Amino acid sequence: MHRLFTEFVGPPGAAALLLLRLVTGLAFMLHGWSKIQHPFTWLGADSWAPGFLQAIAAFAEFGGGLSLILGLLTPIACCGLVCVMTTAIVAVHLPKGDAFVGGQGGGSFELPLVYLAVALTLMWVGPGIYSLDNMLFKKKVAITPAPSETRTKAAV
Repeated sequence: MHRLFTEFVGPPGAAALLLLRLVTGLAFMLHGWSKIQHPFTWLGADSWAPGFLQAIAAFAEFGGGLSLILGLLTPIACCGLVCVMTTAIVAVHLPKGDAFVGGQGGGSFELPLVYLAVALTLMWVGPGIYSLDNMLFKKKVAITPAPSETRTKAAV
């Protein structure tokens, strides 16, 4: 697990990452809530996606959102969210001809792209120190004497 995390971002960046995680996590949970109610059929009976893929996407959105809020296994959750948002853009919005920003009631892939960017950012940067990931997986720093202390002790 330690290889998933580099150094955890400290204040004030960690506070900004916490805010980003909380808002985005809540949004993913709300989007995933209706899907998790009917995980194998939320796209409808004549869907292009088989039921097991729909269930994976529903779990990724709802569970991934909860994971972001807690800051728990953030890179893994973000990987799932990146896959779901990429699929939403490539398999749903672009084939429908949705614009980046919809107007006059037209569809848009703006929101999935923003969620994709946030998930990629959190996957690359990490959740920050205000997270369960930091509590569980922070690297222990070995305390070594400064070079001047080593020389002083050796001379004595």
